[in-house]
Amino acid sequence: MMKAECTKLARYRGARRRIGGLSAFCSGIVLLSGCGYKAGGPFRTEVHTVYVDMVGSKEFRRDLEFTLTEAIKKRIGSDTPYRLAPKEKADTILQAELLEERQTAFAPDFQTRQPREKALTLAVRVQWKDVRTGRLLVDHPALLQTVDYLPTAGEKEKFAQERALDKLASRIVATMYEDW
Repeated sequence: MMKAECTKLARYRGARRRIGGLSAFCSGIVLLSGCGYKAGGPFRTEVHTVYVDMVGSKEFRRDLEFTLTEAIKKRIGSDTPYRLAPKEKADTILQAELLEERQTAFAPDFQTRQPREKALTLAVRVQWKDVRTGRLLVDHPALLQTVDYLPTAGEKEKFAQERALDKLASRIVATMYEDW
């Protein structure tokens, strides 16, 4: 093949790739437009600010409520378009209460009779209220989160608590989606 023909072929292939990429991009936009998402995303457009009240607790475990409150605030800041605000200036108030922490042991070791695997479950009540209208946006009497951990592999209860609290904070923030 001659040099001029090679150059033309290379230009043709490059243009074809660009057109193919543009076509895939446009197809993706068309597909997403039918998924129920609005231009503003899945969040409520009338809400701009949120006050996160300190999580209450009926448990006698130390610092779970503080850790969960901070995890919720971080998730709201990173995963939503809402801004955190003081109580007096907020459009909405998010309240949560840690109802219970429960541990379950699975698969006992036959020699030591110690559990090889454990599960930690947290239960929380969540309410999100619009202060301006008095309307409840979210009301979950019991939201559960369970994580498994392996004490025999050196995983501590504290590690399981941190994982469960982080996942629970993520689920609480997910309830703030408009069509939850």
